[in-house]
Amino acid sequence: MIRELMPVPLVLASRNPGKLVELRRILGPGFELRALPHDAPEVDETGATFEENALLKARSAAAATGLAAVADDSGLAVDALNGMPGVLSARWSGAHGDDEANLRLVLGQVSGVPDERLGAAFVCAAAVATPDGSEQVVRGEVRGRLVRERRGEHGFGYDPIFVPEGESHTTAEMEPAEKDAISHRGRAFRALADVLPGLIA
Repeated sequence: MIRELMPVPLVLASRNPGKLVELRRILGPGFELRALPHDAPEVDETGATFEENALLKARSAAAATGLAAVADDSGLAVDALNGMPGVLSARWSGAHGDDEANLRLVLGQVSGVPDERLGAAFVCAAAVATPDGSEQVVRGEVRGRLVRERRGEHGFGYDPIFVPEGESHTTAEMEPAEKDAISHRGRAFRALADVLPGLIA
Protein backbone atom coordinates (compact mmCIF):
# COMPACT_ATOMS: atom_id res chain seq x y z
CA MET A 1 0.00 0.00 0.00
CA ILE A 2 1.42 3.37 -1.01
CA ARG A 3 1.11 6.02 1.67
CA GLU A 4 0.00 9.39 0.34
CA LEU A 5 2.59 12.06 1.07
CA MET A 6 1.39 14.83 3.33
CA PRO A 7 1.94 18.44 2.29
CA VAL A 8 5.02 20.03 3.83
CA PRO A 9 3.98 22.64 6.45
CA LEU A 10 5.47 26.08 5.99
CA VAL A 11 4.72 29.45 7.53
CA LEU A 12 4.68 32.58 5.42
CA ALA A 13 6.51 35.47 7.08
CA SER A 14 3.88 37.99 6.03
CA ARG A 15 0.43 39.09 7.13
CA ASN A 16 -0.51 40.23 3.62
CA PRO A 17 -3.60 38.13 2.71
CA GLY A 18 -3.12 38.76 -1.02
CA LYS A 19 0.40 37.42 -0.87
CA LEU A 20 -0.73 34.31 1.04
CA VAL A 21 -3.31 33.49 -1.65
CA GLU A 22 -0.80 34.13 -4.44
CA LEU A 23 1.96 32.00 -2.93
CA ARG A 24 -0.38 29.12 -2.16
CA ARG A 25 -1.19 29.06 -5.88
CA ILE A 26 2.46 29.22 -6.91
CA LEU A 27 3.80 26.61 -4.47
CA GLY A 28 0.97 24.19 -5.18
CA PRO A 29 -0.48 21.27 -3.20
CA GLY A 30 2.86 19.86 -2.07
CA PHE A 31 3.15 22.56 0.57
CA GLU A 32 0.78 23.64 3.34
CA LEU A 33 1.45 27.36 3.54
CA ARG A 34 0.22 28.84 6.81
CA ALA A 35 -0.35 32.45 7.78
CA LEU A 36 2.01 34.11 10.23
CA PRO A 37 0.55 33.97 13.77
CA HIS A 38 -0.64 37.30 15.17
CA ASP A 39 1.70 37.02 18.14
CA ALA A 40 4.82 36.63 15.98
CA PRO A 41 7.11 39.67 16.28
CA GLU A 42 7.26 42.36 13.63
CA VAL A 43 10.56 42.51 11.77
CA ASP A 44 12.33 45.73 10.94
CA GLU A 45 13.35 45.50 7.29
CA THR A 46 16.79 47.03 7.81
CA GLY A 47 18.56 45.18 5.00
CA ALA A 48 20.09 47.07 2.11
CA THR A 49 18.98 44.44 -0.43
CA PHE A 50 15.88 42.37 -1.17
CA GLU A 51 17.83 39.24 -0.23
CA GLU A 52 18.83 40.56 3.20
CA ASN A 53 15.28 41.60 4.06
CA ALA A 54 13.77 38.28 2.92
CA LEU A 55 16.20 36.35 5.12
CA LEU A 56 15.52 38.61 8.12
CA LYS A 57 11.79 37.87 7.88
CA ALA A 58 12.18 34.14 7.25
CA ARG A 59 14.58 33.69 10.19
CA SER A 60 12.25 35.54 12.56
CA ALA A 61 9.19 33.53 11.52
CA ALA A 62 11.05 30.21 11.83
CA ALA A 63 12.25 31.13 15.33
CA ALA A 64 8.77 32.25 16.40
CA THR A 65 6.86 29.22 15.08
CA GLY A 66 9.29 26.32 15.08
CA LEU A 67 8.40 25.67 11.44
CA ALA A 68 10.31 26.20 8.25
CA ALA A 69 9.40 29.70 7.09
CA VAL A 70 9.35 31.33 3.69
CA ALA A 71 9.48 35.04 3.05
CA ASP A 72 10.01 37.40 0.23
CA ASP A 73 11.05 40.95 -0.22
CA SER A 74 9.76 42.38 -3.43
CA GLY A 75 9.66 45.74 -5.05
CA LEU A 76 9.55 47.93 -8.09
CA ALA A 77 12.80 49.26 -9.53
CA VAL A 78 12.16 52.22 -11.85
CA ASP A 79 14.96 53.07 -14.28
CA ALA A 80 14.24 56.80 -14.26
CA LEU A 81 14.36 56.79 -10.44
CA ASN A 82 17.77 55.09 -10.33
CA GLY A 83 16.25 51.77 -9.28
CA MET A 84 13.99 53.19 -6.59
CA PRO A 85 11.67 52.61 -4.79
CA GLY A 86 13.50 49.25 -4.62
CA VAL A 87 13.61 47.86 -1.08
CA LEU A 88 11.51 50.83 0.04
CA SER A 89 8.62 49.96 -2.30
CA ALA A 90 6.13 49.02 0.43
CA ARG A 91 6.78 52.22 2.38
CA TRP A 92 7.76 54.63 -0.40
CA SER A 93 5.14 57.17 0.67
CA GLY A 94 6.08 56.85 4.34
CA ALA A 95 3.37 54.53 5.65
CA HIS A 96 4.15 50.83 5.27
CA GLY A 97 1.70 49.00 3.02
CA ASP A 98 -0.26 52.02 1.75
CA ASP A 99 -0.49 50.77 -1.83
CA GLU A 100 -2.57 53.67 -3.07
CA ALA A 101 -0.25 56.35 -1.70
CA ASN A 102 2.86 54.53 -2.93
CA LEU A 103 1.44 54.18 -6.43
CA ARG A 104 0.40 57.84 -6.62
CA LEU A 105 3.83 58.95 -5.47
CA VAL A 106 5.66 56.94 -8.14
CA LEU A 107 3.32 58.23 -10.84
CA GLY A 108 3.96 61.79 -9.65
CA GLN A 109 7.71 61.27 -9.66
CA VAL A 110 7.76 60.08 -13.28
CA SER A 111 5.17 62.56 -14.56
CA GLY A 112 7.80 64.49 -16.50
CA VAL A 113 9.67 61.44 -17.80
CA PRO A 114 9.18 60.60 -21.51
CA ASP A 115 7.29 57.40 -22.23
CA GLU A 116 10.35 55.75 -23.77
CA ARG A 117 12.21 56.10 -20.46
CA LEU A 118 9.57 54.46 -18.27
CA GLY A 119 11.40 51.14 -18.09
CA ALA A 120 11.10 49.27 -14.80
CA ALA A 121 11.42 45.85 -13.23
CA PHE A 122 9.62 43.93 -10.56
CA VAL A 123 12.18 42.13 -8.36
CA CYS A 124 11.61 39.41 -5.77
CA ALA A 125 14.01 37.69 -3.40
CA ALA A 126 12.43 34.57 -1.88
CA ALA A 127 13.98 32.97 1.18
CA VAL A 128 13.47 29.90 3.33
CA ALA A 129 14.82 29.47 6.86
CA THR A 130 14.44 26.48 9.15
CA PRO A 131 14.51 26.35 12.95
CA ASP A 132 17.85 24.50 12.80
CA GLY A 133 19.49 27.36 10.90
CA SER A 134 19.41 26.08 7.32
CA GLU A 135 18.52 28.76 4.81
CA GLN A 136 18.54 29.69 1.15
CA VAL A 137 17.51 32.67 -0.94
CA VAL A 138 16.77 32.95 -4.66
CA ARG A 139 15.87 35.86 -6.93
CA GLY A 140 13.25 36.41 -9.64
CA GLU A 141 12.82 39.42 -11.90
CA VAL A 142 10.55 40.56 -14.70
CA ARG A 143 11.32 43.57 -16.89
CA GLY A 144 8.65 45.87 -18.24
CA ARG A 145 7.46 49.46 -18.33
CA LEU A 146 5.21 51.78 -16.39
CA VAL A 147 1.96 53.23 -17.66
CA ARG A 148 0.59 56.56 -16.44
CA GLU A 149 -2.97 55.46 -15.63
CA ARG A 150 -3.92 52.53 -13.43
CA ARG A 151 -5.46 49.58 -15.24
CA GLY A 152 -6.97 46.41 -13.83
CA GLU A 153 -8.42 45.15 -10.58
CA HIS A 154 -6.30 42.08 -9.84
CA GLY A 155 -3.09 41.91 -7.85
CA PHE A 156 -1.88 44.55 -5.42
CA GLY A 157 0.86 47.11 -4.96
CA TYR A 158 2.15 48.55 -8.22
CA ASP A 159 0.45 45.92 -10.41
CA PRO A 160 -2.01 48.42 -11.98
CA ILE A 161 0.80 50.50 -13.55
CA PHE A 162 3.26 47.79 -14.66
CA VAL A 163 3.22 46.13 -18.10
CA PRO A 164 5.68 43.21 -18.49
CA GLU A 165 7.87 43.01 -21.60
CA GLY A 166 6.03 41.40 -24.49
CA GLU A 167 2.64 42.06 -22.94
CA SER A 168 -0.03 44.70 -23.54
CA HIS A 169 -1.83 44.34 -20.21
CA THR A 170 -0.75 45.44 -16.75
CA THR A 171 -0.21 42.68 -14.21
CA ALA A 172 -3.42 43.87 -12.53
CA GLU A 173 -5.33 43.13 -15.76
CA MET A 174 -4.02 39.56 -15.97
CA GLU A 175 -5.79 36.51 -14.63
CA PRO A 176 -3.98 35.08 -11.61
CA ALA A 177 -2.52 32.04 -13.42
CA GLU A 178 -1.35 34.22 -16.30
CA LYS A 179 0.39 36.59 -13.92
CA ASP A 180 1.95 33.78 -11.86
CA ALA A 181 3.52 32.31 -15.00
CA ILE A 182 5.64 35.40 -15.67
CA SER A 183 5.79 37.37 -12.44
CA HIS A 184 8.90 38.06 -10.38
CA ARG A 185 7.30 36.35 -7.40
CA GLY A 186 6.24 33.36 -9.46
CA ARG A 187 9.75 32.93 -10.84
CA ALA A 188 11.39 33.28 -7.43
CA PHE A 189 9.05 30.94 -5.56
CA ARG A 190 9.10 28.28 -8.27
CA ALA A 191 12.88 28.29 -7.95
CA LEU A 192 12.55 28.11 -4.17
CA ALA A 193 10.06 25.24 -4.41
CA ASP A 194 12.72 23.21 -6.25
CA VAL A 195 15.13 23.43 -3.30
CA LEU A 196 12.63 23.28 -0.41
CA PRO A 197 12.27 19.47 -0.16
CA GLY A 198 16.01 18.91 0.18
CA LEU A 199 16.44 21.75 2.65
CA ILE A 200 13.53 20.78 4.90
CA ALA A 201 13.98 16.98 4.79
